[in-house]
Amino acid sequence: MSTQNFNLPDVGEGLTEAEVVAWKVAPGDTVAINDVICEIETAKSLVELPSPHAGVVGEILVEEGTTVEVGTPIITFVTDAPAPAPAAPAAPVAEEGGGSVLVGYGTGGGATSRRKRPAERPVRSSVGVIAKPPIRKLARDLGVDLTTVAATGSDGEVTRDDVMKHASQASVFRNIETPEWGTVREETVPAPQAAPAGLARGLAPTQPSAAGDDRTESIPVKGVRKATSSAMVQSAYSAPHVTVWKEIDASRTMELVKRLKASPDYADIRVSPLLIMARAVIWAARRTPMVNAAWIETEGGAEIAVRHYVNLGIAAATPRGLLVPNIKDAQDLGMKDLARALNRLTLTAREGKTPPADQQGGTITITNIGVFGMDAGTPIINPGEAGIVAMGTISQKPWVVDGEVRPRWVTTVAGSFDHRVIDGDGMSRFIADVASVLEEPALLVD
Repeated sequence: MSTQNFNLPDVGEGLTEAEVVAWKVAPGDTVAINDVICEIETAKSLVELPSPHAGVVGEILVEEGTTVEVGTPIITFVTDAPAPAPAAPAAPVAEEGGGSVLVGYGTGGGATSRRKRPAERPVRSSVGVIAKPPIRKLARDLGVDLTTVAATGSDGEVTRDDVMKHASQASVFRNIETPEWGTVREETVPAPQAAPAGLARGLAPTQPSAAGDDRTESIPVKGVRKATSSAMVQSAYSAPHVTVWKEIDASRTMELVKRLKASPDYADIRVSPLLIMARAVIWAARRTPMVNAAWIETEGGAEIAVRHYVNLGIAAATPRGLLVPNIKDAQDLGMKDLARALNRLTLTAREGKTPPADQQGGTITITNIGVFGMDAGTPIINPGEAGIVAMGTISQKPWVVDGEVRPRWVTTVAGSFDHRVIDGDGMSRFIADVASVLEEPALLVD
């Protein structure tokens, strides 16, 4: 018998710390290799840590809600194996169809193994369904019965996409439709006496102010909120922001959305005006490539990287905070495939488990402030990009059509841009192109 420490591993995101969000085990519990022992939250994602040992949990060394550096001991195990020689192997991240699952980081000091452990392979349940453990957990979280899911993976395995497609009619995050947020928002969470297990992931428990005034609470800035604040300050004070906007008649967009929802071809796909907006932004970016470029600092000064592809970011207001996952090579997707990609992105964001890869490499972003009832705004550009488009609420207003005032579906499209990369005439043409597609979606047929 030996007692072995398990140190917080490097999750492969280039980060140096993480918060222990929730323990899934307690002292005295028996665990097998790859059993989930806790959830950790980095500045980019919520990740499950599987056990590298088979044995009994000894001691929990880090309390929930505590942020620790990579390499810090967080739990001990009592095992039959002899204590290993000290070492600090890194932890590769295995992407299960978009979800981050740590595997193969070894024990407290053994050599790192990149070979899949048996528990990682697809397992067959008593009812004959083949699915990997992360996919089973995803199905449980989404309320999906795996026996009803059509499997498309090799050897009849149920994949992540299979589960998400089955659940695609579920409500999604606020950039498409406002979900059930509960009666308490993160700004008004009362200061608890103790941090309960399973606390909402958006922010840590609030604490009374240092002065003891119970009318004021302080909220620790960490995780997604910390990363967001740093990125917004960097963007706002490094890129000269300018915003332009245009009010438009989006009645034909609303008609198209209605027809697509009624179409048998889109029976299993969620459709919203954001889909048409996404197609409009991709189309307009092709006509004004500089809005999809980036300002790059170099040793000799700076250069502008003009990207001939679109990794379309969608700003997502989730219970964990603001995330901006992106759809890779969105310019290659037709309407139906883009709708499916938006569905997958939104469902993953609602889970709170958008993987780091989906939040990196974006080229231009859409933020749908209309879901909050806002007509327009001046959004801050996502770092590494040159433009962001805000879509306001779509509501019926009086509009002059052929000399007559009629009720029409009206919205406002706003765009902020990095004036180092693109000038006002270019951004104005881009926003005018986006507006023209929302006014007449038939322009997309080219």
